[in-house]
Amino acid sequence: MELLGLSPELLALFVVFGFMVGVFFGFFGMGGSFLVTPALLILGYSAPVAIGSSMAFVFGTAVIATMKHHDVGQVDYKLGALMFVGIALGIEAGKVLVYGLEAIGRAELVVGTAYVLLLAAIGALFVRSALKQSSDADNDDSDDDDIPEIAKTIKSYNIPPMVTLTDGSKASLWTISGVGGGVGIVSGFLGVGGGFIRMPAIYYLIGVPLAAAVGTSLFGALMSGAVGAFTYGLDGVVDLGIVTGLLAGSALGARIGSAATAYVDEADVTIYFGIMLLLASLAVGLGELANWLAMPVLDTVSFVLLVGSSAFVTVIIFYYGAQAVRTKDVGPTATAGGNE
Repeated sequence: MELLGLSPELLALFVVFGFMVGVFFGFFGMGGSFLVTPALLILGYSAPVAIGSSMAFVFGTAVIATMKHHDVGQVDYKLGALMFVGIALGIEAGKVLVYGLEAIGRAELVVGTAYVLLLAAIGALFVRSALKQSSDADNDDSDDDDIPEIAKTIKSYNIPPMVTLTDGSKASLWTISGVGGGVGIVSGFLGVGGGFIRMPAIYYLIGVPLAAAVGTSLFGALMSGAVGAFTYGLDGVVDLGIVTGLLAGSALGARIGSAATAYVDEADVTIYFGIMLLLASLAVGLGELANWLAMPVLDTVSFVLLVGSSAFVTVIIFYYGAQAVRTKDVGPTATAGGNE
């Protein structure tokens, strides 16, 4: 018996995986959708189907997560709209590249290799950032509301036309367009929302405060997902069964992840997220090695490693969230008891 063209076991797997990805999406404003394409490649789907289905999933998840961040005023819609043209053009360029590689039978290999390198690089940056945050906390010289020095330097160059953002700061339209175009190419080529590049770029290059950078990044994912899903959908490579299963899980996961930001300090979880990305890089590498050596067992190890590392970070977020809620609930009671 099949549902939406999938076996019950495979559909359940996509629902659970979608839930975990949704948690990452809502909590970090990034970091989930780029796990979907490698997982689909490991399961044997072609690159266009994996990328197109992932883009459709990105759109649905980003809508849910953006609404949650909109409720607390953490979305700069003006900045997101200005990035739209660059994102749309970049996605089309990325899609052309994918189909060009598919025509010569190299799409899965190149996309997989790009994932290995990109996940390893981003994972290393996250681990390094987490260790630096820990060091700054020990030295008590961190400022969560500040923007990075590199962003201040970039914003000091007034290259017209300059645009006034929602928070009152100014940024060059060239910087905004460059960020949008670069993220669009990555989105169209790898089938991701591009949040793991877009959010840091909005924060480090455009100079938007971190909380707003997360919300605006999600809005950008909504736009890139919509454009990508539409362009790949026109070619008939979006698998609605996969997308439905993933969205069924992420609908709950994204809202839980977004809500967890009010209780969990991101610095507590960042290092685990970075380690997860490094493990994901290893998983994709094993998947590519399985194809090269014709060893299906490596595909199994790869998928277990990818899903297992995602599950571990999801549990970590829930653990810290439960600890924070318990402290919040116990704190006032303990104080009241002490005053009696």
